[in-house]
Formats: sequence, C-alpha cells, structure tokens
Amino acid sequence: ASHSFGVSVTAMLLADKFVAEGIAVDLEKVLRIALLHDWAEVRVGDMPRTATLYFGSEARKQAETTAFLDVVDKVDADGSYANLYVDYERRESLEARLVKAADVLDLLIQVFALERAGARGLDEFWEVAEKPDFNLDSTAEQIVQELLESILTARSELHK
Repeated sequence: ASHSFGVSVTAMLLADKFVAEGIAVDLEKVLRIALLHDWAEVRVGDMPRTATLYFGSEARKQAETTAFLDVVDKVDADGSYANLYVDYERRESLEARLVKAADVLDLLIQVFALERAGARGLDEFWEVAEKPDFNLDSTAEQIVQELLESILTARSELHK
C-alpha cells in the first residue's frame, strides 16, 4: 500500500510539473492508473524481476493481467479499469508513461530510504536507473531525468 501511495503522490507531482511546463496531462487518468497499476499483486504477489528469467516475460505478463482482471471482475462493468491497466502495461498514453516513471522514482526513493537506514545488498534495485527509457517527449523526459539524478546524487553522497 505504501508503494501505491508513493507512486500516486509522485505521479500527481510529476503531472503538476508537466502541466506547469505546458505539457497537457489528464490528471484524473494519471491518478487512476497510479492507484490501480499494482492491483494484480493482490493475487500473484510482487514477483521479482528474476521471475521473468524462469517463466519468461509473456507468461509473467499474462499471469498479472489475468490476476488483475480477476481482482476487478465485479467492479469493472464498463471495462474502464481493464482499459487503464492495459494502457499502463503497454505504455500507450503519456499518462501511463508518466505513471511508469513515478513507479521507478518511488521504488528508488524507497530503496534509498532503506540504505540510509543501514540496509545493504540492494544494488539490483538501482539497475532500473541505469538506462531508463520512459518514452517521454524531451521536456517531460528532462523533468524525470532531473529527479532521477537528484536521487542518484543523494545515494552517491550517502555512500562516500
């Protein structure tokens, strides 16, 4: 729950920054995607990235999609939640790509907080920061990149 909240807050702040820079963003769509992006985990848990090595990415995606549809079965009469989930998984809209960026930023913020509290051995989580491609336009990408760099700089300072 804390990650979903963090993603939602980060996505909202990113969306506000995008709008301030003249980038049109549907804030309601951003928040809806952010709130539901991990609902599949209710059924399948938070599968580690290494699960893809054993099951393949398609099997993992299929399991997550099936789990998501199971979770929303009784509350998604018009299919809007399913459509938002598919959008997020395929990164079709700017809003979905913005939420993916928020997802990565929140993950790194949480890992940084753990390291600051003394945890070690979390380097694998930082791999997502090496060559992120959120498929954003240049202004939006610059906003996300600046935030990412500030997190990486803080981590570098921590480990001096």
